Amino acid sequence: MSILSAALLSRYFDKQTYGTYRQIIYIYHTILVVFTAGLPRVFSYYLPRYSLAEGKAIVNKINRALFVFGLIFSLVLFLSAVTIADALNNPELSDKIKLFSIVPSFLLPTFGIEGIFSTYKNTLNVAIYNSMSRLIMLAAIVLPVIFIENNIIYALYGWVFSSIICFFLALYFKNIPFKKIKSIKTNLSISVILKYSIPLGLASIFGMAISSSDQFFVSRFFGVENFAEFSNGYMELPFVSMITFSVGAVLMPILSKMNYDKTGSIEIVKLWRGTLIKSATIIYPLVVFFICYSEEVMLFMFSDLYKNSSTYFQISLFRNFFNVILFAPLLLSMGKSKIYLNMHILFALIAWLGGYLVTIFLESPYAIAVFASIRSILLTMFSFYIISKLLKIQMRELFPITKLIIIFLHATFSIALTLLINYFMNFNLNELFYLTVSFLIFITILLLTSTIFKLLHLQIFKDFINNLKNK
Repeated sequence: MSILSAALLSRYFDKQTYGTYRQIIYIYHTILVVFTAGLPRVFSYYLPRYSLAEGKAIVNKINRALFVFGLIFSLVLFLSAVTIADALNNPELSDKIKLFSIVPSFLLPTFGIEGIFSTYKNTLNVAIYNSMSRLIMLAAIVLPVIFIENNIIYALYGWVFSSIICFFLALYFKNIPFKKIKSIKTNLSISVILKYSIPLGLASIFGMAISSSDQFFVSRFFGVENFAEFSNGYMELPFVSMITFSVGAVLMPILSKMNYDKTGSIEIVKLWRGTLIKSATIIYPLVVFFICYSEEVMLFMFSDLYKNSSTYFQISLFRNFFNVILFAPLLLSMGKSKIYLNMHILFALIAWLGGYLVTIFLESPYAIAVFASIRSILLTMFSFYIISKLLKIQMRELFPITKLIIIFLHATFSIALTLLINYFMNFNLNELFYLTVSFLIFITILLLTSTIFKLLHLQIFKDFINNLKNK
């Protein structure tokens, strides 16, 4: 939905206006991690260890904390609007940030739904809530711009309106697992919760410092229009983040329970490797396809004005060969939130110092994108090294490199045949139909040749269909 929103707004706003809009979203996500204080991740860690009645009390405590932090966030955003506009060298930002500032007070209490329903093995409700909330936000943000006036103010009004609706919707959904359950007092105090969550919150702050550094350098030193191109292009493939975050949300409570029950590292690694291989089996082909068709994707989504975004998109996608699955669930389920924090502090320093040097000496926004992708890959590999030491195993046992290479080679073989077929057929189609035809050819080749490479594409597809039938 966020991609669709960006695609529509980039067609209605000029580059200056669209760049301003993306700067507001960038500011929101940058500061957001400070005020969530790691609390949304607490659900997956603590709820598996307590009864349902105690879980209701825990959820209520965390909801109240998120609401208070949301109010503080809104106040800080309103009061610092002028300072932020000056820092990003865009005087148009100030009034828009003040209008947008009410949004966090309603959106922060909506966080954590994934952790709650994943714990109680009811992820269908996550899908329902996310679909409803994203559709509401998409309609509220985009429709006024299309049908009332092509003005950024109406998009911001849409943010305010949709955040209020999503607030009440989230409160309803968060109570679903606890219907007819009477809350009982738990010995888990808010101070204990914060003791676990604050290192996560600090890690999130430094994590956002890592990702926001690239956007800051492009925005500050290369102008709003370059920032608009960078914002549209330098992103993860949505399908990848959908898979990795969903898998991470499901794994976290399972791993937390396994560590709480003192399950041996052999069983944990077995679960982890199996999940990683299955995730790569789905993700690697998608990444290979979109690297090869990045220009067509950008032209289709954002129009000819954003053709340059395709280069950023290609550079960004290379990260996904390494961050196939998030390392956080494994590390945090072991209670190692301080190690998680220290890793992010180290790489935040690398991000800002290295990004500044790249900006000064190479003077290219593309160089910043390359540096960001290399840094992301190094963070992933470093995290796996740390986890292997904690589990007292070899890194190759945790990261099945041979299997991942086979999956990559199979995807490369399939895309090569697809490009060859396209070359000889010489399809004269617009971007949407060209992408659709190419993707269908690619998937057909991939599935038909998967048994040759001894891969599980067909089995994963069958399992998915069976799970849908069981639902």
